[in-house]
Amino acid sequence: MKVLLIGNGGREHALAWKLAASPRVTALYVAPGNPGTAQVAENVPISAMDFPKIEKFIRENGIEFVVIGPEDPLAAGLADRIAAMKVKVFGPSKEAAQIEADKWFAKELMRQQAIPTAEARTFTDAGAADEYIRVKDEPMVVKASGLAKGKGVIVCPTSAEALAAVDQIMRQKVHGAAGARVVIEELLTGPECSILAFVDRKNIYVMESAQDHKPVNDGDTGPMTGGMGAYSPTPIVTDAIMREIERDVLVPIVDGLTRDGIDYKGVLYAGLMLTSHSVRVLEFNCRFGDPETQPLMMRLQSDLLEVMLAVVDGKLDKVELKWDPRPALSVVAASGGYPGDYKTGLPITGIADADSMRDVKVFQAGTRMEGKQVVTDGGRVLAVTALGDTIADAQKRAYQAIEKIHFEGMHYRKDIGKRAIG
Repeated sequence: MKVLLIGNGGREHALAWKLAASPRVTALYVAPGNPGTAQVAENVPISAMDFPKIEKFIRENGIEFVVIGPEDPLAAGLADRIAAMKVKVFGPSKEAAQIEADKWFAKELMRQQAIPTAEARTFTDAGAADEYIRVKDEPMVVKASGLAKGKGVIVCPTSAEALAAVDQIMRQKVHGAAGARVVIEELLTGPECSILAFVDRKNIYVMESAQDHKPVNDGDTGPMTGGMGAYSPTPIVTDAIMREIERDVLVPIVDGLTRDGIDYKGVLYAGLMLTSHSVRVLEFNCRFGDPETQPLMMRLQSDLLEVMLAVVDGKLDKVELKWDPRPALSVVAASGGYPGDYKTGLPITGIADADSMRDVKVFQAGTRMEGKQVVTDGGRVLAVTALGDTIADAQKRAYQAIEKIHFEGMHYRKDIGKRAIG
């Protein structure tokens, strides 16, 4: 089967690496890809948002299956356009992708389905948002309602910080059109976890649990990022909690979409907080998480292509996923200054040395080739991922591997997985 994967991040490198292992894949292309995906597939110099060129490539190369990695093309309707070509596509429709692309749509759906989440209000007028913050005068979270690359969430312990967040998102427009509407929520406390599930409209297959580390610095301090590391599984998600998540979150949200006439096919990501009262939903995403995908793909022993085809064909109930019982942990190496301004084009050394270690894989994200040299090309540059007999063992191996990699200004957290080990 000829497969085209859309995207160029660490998530896509991990998916390409896993898809390439399928005996059914006869040709694998990645558009646009990165130097990491080029190790296992043929990169195609087409932007993930250049739909006409993608459609042309599918037609001219006899592509039989398309996997869409990032949220932007999903939210813009790429899955719909490919399905209209009578080509199988893994990823939700534009209507279904609203679950991530419009945070207020997701909030309203959660309210209708009585899904536990933070109390929230939404505003399109900055002045009205300011007034609400002053009246409430309590810790809160301010979110850009649209897609902001995982960086549109600001935790605000004080009203002054919340007012500054509204100014940044709505007046300064740091996230562009994504900040035309803000969602202001109560600030919840507790450990977080990420639960990803395959959904084929009527069936839900929950993957192994994971935990992401969003803030840029150790101790969960500093601004929010797209993710600085992750591990799977997380000990905080017991069998009882997983049953609660399925019953109170996943089943009702998919049911709510179906009742609204929206067929959801693809991966559904639930970002959750385990408060003292119950599981609460922080966000939904319409695609694989990044960097959660990296440890999940390290642990997945089943054929990823077969699972994805089962989703598209509505046969998810026929699938049984097999997982490596060992935990996996991923540490992200970021450009100095991320998530703010940072340099690109900086030479990277040591990737091959780290990759050669047992049970270690370096998934490239913000990289590109300059001649024969891999250089930085983004905020999150790569994710060093390792398996281990315990989380502590996986952590030790991942940090031993990342110490072999160097580029100017390289920054990574030193405490990924610390809470689980503690």
